[in-house]
Amino acid sequence: MGLFDKMFGTGAGVAEAQPNTQERFEQLKQKYASVLHLIEQNQGVSLKNLHVQDGKLFIKGTVPSEHVKNQIWDQVKLVDPTYSDFEADLVAEPGSEHQGSSAPHYPGGAQKPGGQTYTVVAGDSLSKIARHFYGDATKYMAIFNANLDKLSDPNLIKPGQVLTIPPQ
Repeated sequence: MGLFDKMFGTGAGVAEAQPNTQERFEQLKQKYASVLHLIEQNQGVSLKNLHVQDGKLFIKGTVPSEHVKNQIWDQVKLVDPTYSDFEADLVAEPGSEHQGSSAPHYPGGAQKPGGQTYTVVAGDSLSKIARHFYGDATKYMAIFNANLDKLSDPNLIKPGQVLTIPPQ
């Protein structure tokens, strides 16, 4: 692939120092080769990070539009609908068809006043969603409490539910 031969960006040095990370990086590159190929072929995509973080392939960068970002996520979901070993922070450049935001980007996530919304997909749990948005799975109760109108039990969420993700 050339462009993706090595890990790069903030966190890559730490990742490379971990045992077996290079082997895991190669496995994940192979698994998500079609995603990386799409990124490589799409002019206007600028990656700032590509490395293994917490056992997942992590990418961060800017894309020219929401459409391109959605194409990338669609390809990720074709490879692995749960994207359990893939994480991306892709931001559409300002001036694209939808303004980018500095909020975390996660499939199904959207910005709204007072927080974000997130559409639950199969395999999700409140702790998994909290870990992604807040970096801490134990903050799942903040999401539960913000959605008391929709949820009666923090262990019972269903694909398709639209949850409010309150700011930290």
